[in-house]
Amino acid sequence: MLKTGNLRPTRRAFVAGAAAALAAPLVSNAQSEVREVRIAKQFGISYLPLMIMEDQRLIEKHAAAQGLPGLRTNWLQFAGGAPINDALISGSLEFAGGGVGPMITLWARTRANLGVRGVASLNAMPLYLNTVNPNVRTIRDFTDRDRIGLPAVRVSIQAVTLQMACEAAFGPGQHGRLDNITVSMSHPDAMNAMMSGRSEVTAHFGSPPFQNQQLQDSRVRRVLSNYEVLGGSASFNFMWTTARVRDNNPRVYRAFLAALEEAQALIRSDASTAADIYLKVERSQLSKDFVLGLLRDPEHEFTSVPRNTMKYAEFMQRTGTVAVKPSGWQELYFPELHGVRGS
Repeated sequence: MLKTGNLRPTRRAFVAGAAAALAAPLVSNAQSEVREVRIAKQFGISYLPLMIMEDQRLIEKHAAAQGLPGLRTNWLQFAGGAPINDALISGSLEFAGGGVGPMITLWARTRANLGVRGVASLNAMPLYLNTVNPNVRTIRDFTDRDRIGLPAVRVSIQAVTLQMACEAAFGPGQHGRLDNITVSMSHPDAMNAMMSGRSEVTAHFGSPPFQNQQLQDSRVRRVLSNYEVLGGSASFNFMWTTARVRDNNPRVYRAFLAALEEAQALIRSDASTAADIYLKVERSQLSKDFVLGLLRDPEHEFTSVPRNTMKYAEFMQRTGTVAVKPSGWQELYFPELHGVRGS
């Protein structure tokens, strides 16, 4: 049973919503729900809740507790949000994981049909734009000779954040000023290209742990962070799905929420065990001390509560990336999340 006594108000609200859902009447029997759940994840320590869910078989545990024994999970690795959205639309995924840009994009495009909405936030983390070009100190210093590696041109959270920074630096209508020098690359590939010194990629708009590893090299300079652009803490990764998946698989959906809550709670309460799981699942060569430093960084929060998503939604609608914007942050998410203090 989920315990709420030691949780903050926003956390209690999320758990209370999940608990209420657990008590709700079932709208389909066990035989009608999927027997295999396909879940997309990407690279980096921000996906640690999913790694814990995979390693500890938490979805399977919570599904069995709800009368769905034998549920299988299939964890699929992607390099960016665009192919994840394609897979979700095609029915090749039940749950998509990525940044706010791809989630808002698909929400706007599917409002009249698939009804894609957010399930929960995975975390809130700063994202750094780093460079090895000694001539670049602000985004005004980038030239056509530079290339910025990021997960997906124009739609990833890094790409949208860069557009927001460009508008602030160069003025209204200049949000796409650096789009022509961005390149779609996975975080590992972008990091290797930038750090090699033999590539046209001179900058990487990344995520933990890659950005933190880079900054250990004296050649690397941080140009900006998403927290600076947004004026405060912001969610980095989310999970989203279609209305059909949620409606046709109520037990699976509730098992996913409960598993995510358990994984995030483990990270907050036992960073050492969480670090061990990360190192094992990722087969990482990072030291445990380095990983623990990331998990204990007060700016790295593993929380289901969405933060600053409306700033992204409003910017994307205003600049034409999406045709509509939500009336409030709750419109982006399924009802189980509506009780938290999101933004």
